[in-house]
Amino acid sequence: MIVKDDFRFQSHVLLVELDAATTQLMMLVVAGELSGVHWDKAFARQSAAYSAWVGAAAGVQVDPMPVLDGRPADGSLTQET
Repeated sequence: MIVKDDFRFQSHVLLVELDAATTQLMMLVVAGELSGVHWDKAFARQSAAYSAWVGAAAGVQVDPMPVLDGRPADGSLTQET
């Protein structure tokens, strides 16, 4: 359970940064500032935040088969009723 909690916490931190970086970038778009130092910094921040999120999410393994074949999602061989 700790591994899942660690991933959830790390995901939250990374997604908050990605959201903030994307918001900053979009504010510059609305303001018409599509070049210059502010744009470059905001674009670099958003790119770094996205890369960090993709790096963290890339290791997630999801088994879609329980949904398709009725197996329990916990990996056991029998369903509890």
